[in-house]
Amino acid sequence: MVEKEESMKTAEAIIAEKNSEVVAVSKDQTLFEAIQLMNEKKIGAIRVNDGDDLVGIWTERDYLRNSGDPEFNPQKTTVGEYMSSPLHFAPHDANLTQLEEMFVGLYLRHIPVQKDGQFIGMVSIGDVLRASLLDKDRQIKQLNSLASWQYYENWGWDRK
Repeated sequence: MVEKEESMKTAEAIIAEKNSEVVAVSKDQTLFEAIQLMNEKKIGAIRVNDGDDLVGIWTERDYLRNSGDPEFNPQKTTVGEYMSSPLHFAPHDANLTQLEEMFVGLYLRHIPVQKDGQFIGMVSIGDVLRASLLDKDRQIKQLNSLASWQYYENWGWDRK
């Protein structure tokens, strides 16, 4: 298991850097209304609420997966009928490796994040991949600075 490094981002840090609102619909709204809102906001997943409570997520993948159902009618069918629920939550302090393991192990593309039992945002597999690549780039640059030729030339060897 990889140990958590201080430099490794957490789910909460990824959400803070994203600085984007989590768009929500009521479980009683139609799929068509959710589709319109998702297109307007250019997003692939939407939070589903029952009042103020998060009860599910509905994604463009859910739309595709369920569109073959003969009862599927986006104009009349509610989001609550086809949303993904129950949800798997990530803790706010989950690091990149833990988040990557959740995405792969649970076959998910979006994970809601909780802090002290409260929803604080959602991360996508793309958000985590971006953060992971940026972290790896930072690590490579740090290693390159340590292993530069100038570093080796200044070891103080006597070249006589």
